[in-house]
Amino acid sequence: FVQADPIRAPARAQDLTLRHRVAGYRAGDLERLYPGLAFEEDAFVNYGFLPRAHHHLMHPRVARNRWGPATTRRSLDVLAFVRERGEAHPRDVDAALAHGAVRNAWGGSSNATTHLLDGMHYRGLLRVARRDNGIRVYTAREPTAGAAGAAERKARLDALVDVLVRKYAPIPAARFNPLVRRLRYGVPQWRADFDGALRRAQSRLAHGRVDGVDWVWPADEDPRVGDDAAIDRARLLAPFDPVVWDRLRFERFWGWAYRFEAYTPPAARKLGYYALPLLWRDHVVGWANLAVAGTVLQSTFGFVAGRRPGGVAFARELERELADLRRFLAL
Repeated sequence: FVQADPIRAPARAQDLTLRHRVAGYRAGDLERLYPGLAFEEDAFVNYGFLPRAHHHLMHPRVARNRWGPATTRRSLDVLAFVRERGEAHPRDVDAALAHGAVRNAWGGSSNATTHLLDGMHYRGLLRVARRDNGIRVYTAREPTAGAAGAAERKARLDALVDVLVRKYAPIPAARFNPLVRRLRYGVPQWRADFDGALRRAQSRLAHGRVDGVDWVWPADEDPRVGDDAAIDRARLLAPFDPVVWDRLRFERFWGWAYRFEAYTPPAARKLGYYALPLLWRDHVVGWANLAVAGTVLQSTFGFVAGRRPGGVAFARELERELADLRRFLAL
């Protein structure tokens, strides 16, 4: 699973996350190659991309908000239109079926067609076929088999919890319960089963206490085994990178509070609009804000200690990371 975010500063979060994990990755590769990959865009614990092998575990999804007769009729009209076209851009749906406007969660007005397409995607009636300049283009999704029985439901939930644990472990025990309960976004129809899933997970996971904090991780991993040598690498991480994602763990590991401030009023920001944590060896020593001006990558840095780490190695590896970013952005 890779969390997605639409902000591009200097690239989208999903691209910044994959850059460190896929050899030769370039900004936009996921969107460009998506139609040929066995992935789906969808809600999980947040919105992102996940393999179809895990995606199918969440469907048929039953949304908490039930549609009334009028919305249901509109959705059937849209589904018939999409099936006839094969693929449909939201503007084509709107031109053919014009649904007007709705009030959004922020109190403003949103395109009703976009709102309806989002709802149909969430309910599994549509899937994202591809993106057109960042805009989702939809195709009809084949119906999923009916609701799972009790045993299958447990197995599916356990598999989804295992995806989370492998993605974000080691997890502070205090964060584990809230993390699992975030599955209400992906499988709202199974909320009543979350307590049982938590009990089963706690019984099969490995546990440990370090400096008064309880942690959980997959039972087949041993955190005592590994290479103690810190690797001379500087890496600029996405705000939603799994290394960064849990803010409590971040503070426990590195002794300072990272905050994502894109939606914070400018005057109140401490790190910057889209600060990327800077990992040097095995410590997050600071952050950077990056911007592209023409074909030039601009960067400003902040450091937890108030000054950048000394030594030739850090200077060399930071320049190597910036050079890698320039290649990634095709500058």
